[in-house]
Amino acid sequence: MKKELSHIDEKGYPGMVDVSHKNTTERLASASGVVQMSAEIVAKLKLDGYNTKKGSIAQTAIIAATMAVKNTFNTIPLCHQIPITSCKIIVEPNDSGFMLKCTVKTTGQTGVEMEALHGVSVAALTVYDMCKALGHEMKIKDIQLDQKSGGKNDFKR
Repeated sequence: MKKELSHIDEKGYPGMVDVSHKNTTERLASASGVVQMSAEIVAKLKLDGYNTKKGSIAQTAIIAATMAVKNTFNTIPLCHQIPITSCKIIVEPNDSGFMLKCTVKTTGQTGVEMEALHGVSVAALTVYDMCKALGHEMKIKDIQLDQKSGGKNDFKR
């Protein structure tokens, strides 16, 4: 079965998908990612209580991710502007850097997987920005959709 790109019309032009015929349902999506750091950076952050001169790494990343989720339609051209009913961000330090998770909910006619992916991506970029003064031995890795539900096709990794 050949799948077609939903954002491309019969002439090959991009456009927003018409979701007016879809049922309004509660929709949820979760995405995750990792910021991997050198042992030296992790040790320094741990010693400083995961704060930098710019402030709390977790708190800043949570605020940035929340702003990103709410503004996904402004950044990704073919995304719909949708009401966000819940946005939960986890920024968890570990022995190799930070684990990040973003879970988004809406009640609407289209899903929130792009919002969750955008949120976790901006959280990762914010962690990087907060820590780069300590060194650039960092990698943003493994950003992925973990689950989505409430639409035509549910998904769970």
